This record gives sequence, structure tokens and C-alpha cells, in this order.
Amino acid sequence: MNFTQRISASVLLLAALGLGGCAGMTHQEKGTATGAVIGGVAGNVVGGGILGTAAGAAVGGVIGHEVTK
Repeated sequence: MNFTQRISASVLLLAALGLGGCAGMTHQEKGTATGAVIGGVAGNVVGGGILGTAAGAAVGGVIGHEVTK
């Protein structure tokens, strides 16, 4: 596992742990956060690196927000 993969895995792990604090969130906020995490994972797989992860998280967050309206 190279440095970039370790950083990406760490970011995704922290994001997943952060979802543990979703108890007070609305349904739409949970959808946005879940979409961001899933999009981040997909962006990392497709684009690789931090930029791919960030772009995937942004797109996933928007999609998650719109789907849970």
C-alpha cells in the first residue's frame, strides 16, 4: 500500500467514523453524508488519489442530497 492509498484510506475511515454522530441529523442530512462517503470511495477507486476522492465525495454528496429530498 503506497502513501496515497494510506492517506485515502485514512480519510475514508475518518469519514465513516464521523457518520456515527448522525443521530441528530435529518433524513436529508444523513443522505447527503452517506452519498459523500460512497462517492468518496467510488472517486478513489475510479480516479485514485486525494483529488479523485474529494471529487467523488462532492458529487456523491450532491446526489445523496437530491435523492433524499
